[in-house]
Amino acid sequence: MRLPKLTSYGILIAFVFCLIWFALVTTAPLMVPSHTLLDLTGRVGYHDNDAQFASLSPLPHAIYWIGDGECHQIASRSYYINGNQMPFCSRDTGLFLGLVMGFGALLFVRYKIHPVLALMGLVPIGIDGGLQFVTSYTSNNPLRLATGIMAGIVCAMLLAHFIFALNDDKPRPKPAPTLPEPAKSGV
Repeated sequence: MRLPKLTSYGILIAFVFCLIWFALVTTAPLMVPSHTLLDLTGRVGYHDNDAQFASLSPLPHAIYWIGDGECHQIASRSYYINGNQMPFCSRDTGLFLGLVMGFGALLFVRYKIHPVLALMGLVPIGIDGGLQFVTSYTSNNPLRLATGIMAGIVCAMLLAHFIFALNDDKPRPKPAPTLPEPAKSGV
């Protein structure tokens, strides 16, 4: 059985990186004693929960510390595993899963995303998140996860487009010069 040909080693690297990150994010709550991290609600751009992470081992501490600075971690907008709140909210978790899914598919299929498709994949997360920001509307976690997955897939496709373009723009090796054939003597 022959394996399918990879579209790009750059896509493979992006896929492996995103897969490892997603695995770390989803298993971090399992690396912490059950019911240790119950409410990590905070602000984006701040480390509000350093005291809760002080006793964690280095790997979950690092993952939760990144989540604390990059995500609001509102408890009601997050999933729980092992009785612990995940380091990122459901929408961010969906983005990470969407990146894995998108790069995984693009490992074997080279696809140039159409701008309308990109817009269609990003509009739902904009509407869902934007309405929550400016109105009293409250989304639910399955919808946040779904819009995050769609946006993650579109982001993977957009990033892959640039990776493919970089691969195509590499200088091509020049063909070796051919020497003229010696003239035949009329003997």
